[in-house]
Amino acid sequence: MNYDRDKVDKVVLALLYLTSSRSEFGVRAWKGLDVGVLDRLHAKGYINDPQEKKPTLELSDEGARLSEEFFFEIFGEV
Repeated sequence: MNYDRDKVDKVVLALLYLTSSRSEFGVRAWKGLDVGVLDRLHAKGYINDPQEKKPTLELSDEGARLSEEFFFEIFGEV
């Protein structure tokens, strides 16, 4: 199947905002999403390695910023 992987990555990054939490250690989110997409987000520097054995992943500062931005861009009320 052909599809725009960048658009999928953007939506998944936006969805990570739904399960994210902030602490003094950074922003973390549950990682129960497609592994291929998470690998691409890792390659782009937005999240830590999704292959770690932890149930959550850490978003980089840029990943956290974009996650929130994309969430409201895609799902925000008009």
